[in-house]
Amino acid sequence: MVSNRKEKETVKSIINKIQSDVWDRLKRNLNLAGYKMDYPKEIILIALKQEKKLQVYAKDYNGTKFIKEYPFTANSGTLGPKLKEGDKQIPEGIYEVEYLNPNSSYHLSIKVSYPNQFDKSKTKFTNQAKMGGDIFIHGKSVTIGCIPIGDEAIEEVFLLTNKAINNGVKVIISPKDFRIDASYPEIEGIEWENELYDLISKALMTLDIIDT
Repeated sequence: MVSNRKEKETVKSIINKIQSDVWDRLKRNLNLAGYKMDYPKEIILIALKQEKKLQVYAKDYNGTKFIKEYPFTANSGTLGPKLKEGDKQIPEGIYEVEYLNPNSSYHLSIKVSYPNQFDKSKTKFTNQAKMGGDIFIHGKSVTIGCIPIGDEAIEEVFLLTNKAINNGVKVIISPKDFRIDASYPEIEGIEWENELYDLISKALMTLDIIDT
């Protein structure tokens, strides 16, 4: 009998499959950033909700360098942090990559560490599960609170993240690019948005503005 069950991929098997094509697509961007023969060992991912963009920066002893920018392929919710399960909000804050998922229903995906300690300190729920979770950067073009960037784009970000994950990968999710417009949006229903946006704005100010 022939089994129709698909063998599960591993991060290594996916990297082996996509690395050559992804390198060809990223080669020019990496060369411009000074990476002629290798990938950066440390990266930062910046998601800008109002602009609907995901930006990738490399970080090394020379500072931070822009690598590439990807448009969101779908959007969910409004400006403002995620407050509860099912609100369809993309979180806002400073997070880390928790792990890479090579068997995502959305081609490939990258797990974001929502809720972080700041989120937990502001919630009204005693049960953390009510805050929601399972926030990913992923492929395809649908979302109910995650960040979709399409299949080719997630392959590139997946590979870059894999190369840097041993050094930790920071994920900054901001309502908008405070480097361009420093004003904070007022968010109905909470009184601590300025505290949150001070943290995000400070993190963004360490990175150069990219004119794309």
